[in-house]
Amino acid sequence: MLTYVQGIILGALQGISELFPISSLGHSVILPQVFGWNINEQSPFFLMFLVATHFATALVLLLFFWKDWLRIAKGLFRSFRDREIQESDHDAKLGWLLVAGTIPAGILGLLFKDQIQRYFISAQSAAFFLILNGFLLAGAEILRRKRKKESSNLQGSDARIAKLSFWQGVKVGVMQILALIPGFSRTGSAIAGGLLNGLSHEDAVRFSFLLATPIIGAAAALELPQLFISGNMAAITVALSGALAAGLFAYLSVKFLTKYFSTEDRTLAPFAIYCFFAGIAAMIILK
Repeated sequence: MLTYVQGIILGALQGISELFPISSLGHSVILPQVFGWNINEQSPFFLMFLVATHFATALVLLLFFWKDWLRIAKGLFRSFRDREIQESDHDAKLGWLLVAGTIPAGILGLLFKDQIQRYFISAQSAAFFLILNGFLLAGAEILRRKRKKESSNLQGSDARIAKLSFWQGVKVGVMQILALIPGFSRTGSAIAGGLLNGLSHEDAVRFSFLLATPIIGAAAALELPQLFISGNMAAITVALSGALAAGLFAYLSVKFLTKYFSTEDRTLAPFAIYCFFAGIAAMIILK
């Protein structure tokens, strides 16, 4: 079982790597092996620990964007009431784009998550896919630069995101399925999908964070009660310590990333380089 120190370290790591495009699950699998920690990463407790830290991250995202979610909820209500989406109602359109983007990853995650992660759960495979995650981020940047840059006179990130078609929203959601494999980043996949569908870095990051809230939150909320049902107080307190660390560092991460990508010349290149070299280093150490 995890110690309190290990739980806090892994919780902080999860809070950072879930929102940075560098794969939280991949790091949670790789780092214990690199540190030489004797942890059974397929044990029910470790999986419940990860669920607790993911739930904390989703809660932070919900609170950070609560005003936005309130507007989006009102927009969805208006579309139900009027039985149509007004062209000028960006909140309603954004709400339905989030629904469209959540469905693919949500359904396939429920159906195949356990099978995929059981097959790819080893630290060596996670390191290999972390390298591929770096190539994904770099590839998205290269392809985006080759696309004709579209100018938009729309003010506000949500208005620009709302210009996506529902099919484009689905394609961004489908990209997140890659994150079922340890080593691929959900945030990175969603940002890459947003860039390839014409969004700026700032808008792609925002769309990614909004998409993360229902996906991470719903998955964690479904499994979190099992931790408390177990009655293992030692496991529960370690998980809560990790969740607090995850929540704190998730807040710091979302603050940093939203500011970082608000500048037009900021790209995914630093994260791609990190994933590439971190994956290679992990494969050498774990060989």
